[in-house]
Amino acid sequence: MEKDELRAVAKEVSACTRCRLCQGRTLAVPGEGPGEASIMLVGEAPGRMEDRSGRPFVGAAGRMLDRALSEAGLRREEVFITSVVKCRPPENREPEEDELEACRRYLERQVDALRPRVVVLLGRVASSAIAGRKGRIQRGPAGRYRGASLFSTYHPAVALHGRPHWLGALSEDLREAALVAAGSG
Repeated sequence: MEKDELRAVAKEVSACTRCRLCQGRTLAVPGEGPGEASIMLVGEAPGRMEDRSGRPFVGAAGRMLDRALSEAGLRREEVFITSVVKCRPPENREPEEDELEACRRYLERQVDALRPRVVVLLGRVASSAIAGRKGRIQRGPAGRYRGASLFSTYHPAVALHGRPHWLGALSEDLREAALVAAGSG
């Protein structure tokens, strides 16, 4: 049932025209991962490489995410990865409020189908959109969302923009999220 709903959401996202982001996309990026993942990672939006491939976090930020996951003792194949908007904003700008709203129901349905124990919000935009945390990123527990524990942490792209030491913090936060997902935290 859960996998069917995740597939249905992916199909709908691929054909979505609910906001202007559909006009410039090559491929929508609904997300990917196992239907029984206990951890869901939510980023901001697809970038250029993601738009071309239809897969989340496959560019430079994706390599940083893979490294952080590995350092946290996790594998990409164990987590479900998506973003708050499913199409690439022009020039990689931040998603606008109406674009976030247009995709909100897709994310809600993914969380409801997956029923993860933990949702990790990668970066300020995801943290603001889902946990309502405005301003600078506040790492750590961020409340609950649709039955899951929320964690806010840095977006992996920060390691590409002159802050490589933040990759360790991201790994630490992913390790903590894994402990909570396993029922040990």
